[in-house]
Amino acid sequence: MASVNKAILIGNLGKDPDLRYTPSGQAVATFSLATNERYKDKDGQLVDRTEWHNIVVWGKQAETAKEYLKKGRQIFVEGRIAYRTYDDREGNKRYITEVVAQRIQFLGRREEVPETVPAEPEMEAPASEEENLPF
Repeated sequence: MASVNKAILIGNLGKDPDLRYTPSGQAVATFSLATNERYKDKDGQLVDRTEWHNIVVWGKQAETAKEYLKKGRQIFVEGRIAYRTYDDREGNKRYITEVVAQRIQFLGRREEVPETVPAEPEMEAPASEEENLPF
């Protein structure tokens, strides 16, 4: 049976994207995205809560993100959740959760930027036969 790993976020950039290149020349951009929630606590007081998400973007889409995305910009991100570990400088094992973006769309005020950051062709999921079913 098939499974699904999909994250959909709308939030604001916490910092400008950081663009790097792998040894093979592949572009990769990373940035943080803040999502906000407002609710009333048990005493009826409004509480604002912010969650921070680590976003990773690859290829041409990473270069476009670096060019157009700036701290504070509101965007829509669609991608998959990924987990990885690494050892910090002191040798401690660290765990990180990331959203590997497959699609980014600009929201908020209009500027002279494309509405959607183009995705790399290899990042698009192939259409399955199930998607062609009429139900």
